Amino acid sequence: MIRVRLNGVEREFADGTTVAAMLAELGRAPQWAAVERNRDVVPRTAYTTTALLDGDVLEVVHLVGGG
Repeated sequence: MIRVRLNGVEREFADGTTVAAMLAELGRAPQWAAVERNRDVVPRTAYTTTALLDGDVLEVVHLVGGG
């Protein structure tokens, strides 16, 4: 298990969890989420290849449309 800080809250995920897998676990649709990892934006094209590491600091924002 690895420990990360997600939106200010300590969370644990399995070793090898990718950004895409984390979003799925959180119930977030990747096409509507923006992810920042250690102050760098993760490109959506890299969600399936970017593995979380112990100690990462993540911010996830779910985009909402409306008018």
